[in-house]
Amino acid sequence: MIRPRPEPVQVIKQRRDAALRALVGGVPYIAFLGIQFDRRGDELTAILPFTESLIGNPILPALHGGATAAFLEVAAIIELSWSTLWEDMEQGRIDPAAGTLPRLPKTIDFTVDYLRAGLPRDAYARARVNRSGRRYASVHVEAWQDNRSRLFAQATGHFLMPERDASTKA
Repeated sequence: MIRPRPEPVQVIKQRRDAALRALVGGVPYIAFLGIQFDRRGDELTAILPFTESLIGNPILPALHGGATAAFLEVAAIIELSWSTLWEDMEQGRIDPAAGTLPRLPKTIDFTVDYLRAGLPRDAYARARVNRSGRRYASVHVEAWQDNRSRLFAQATGHFLMPERDASTKA
């Protein structure tokens, strides 16, 4: 039996990057806030580059709580979507170029803990999917700026998962 030749690493990386671009590019609010994502394998780090428009209290100055909450929620939704489409993408069942990405999960509730003031600098966040089922998912997100062990905000969200159509079912 002849085994198929594995895909070149560059082809795999291009497919992963294209899928992430398509996923993020489908949400105009992500571009409005300027949120970016750094991908290392299947791990994503959300990045909120600092701009003056994110300041909520110019006297401190501190990041606006709404911008912080939006950053955390976006990080959670993109991580949840990324983790659910990873296997289908790796098996070639999802082609981002053909527009076959699934719909995004819908937020049921989202609770933010503001642990300290967000300083006027870049912020980073990583989300962890605690539970992901057919209909419901739970995600925890942590955000930091200069030191990952000094969080400035964290959040927990519950999401309604989109129904998967027959083309993406495993």
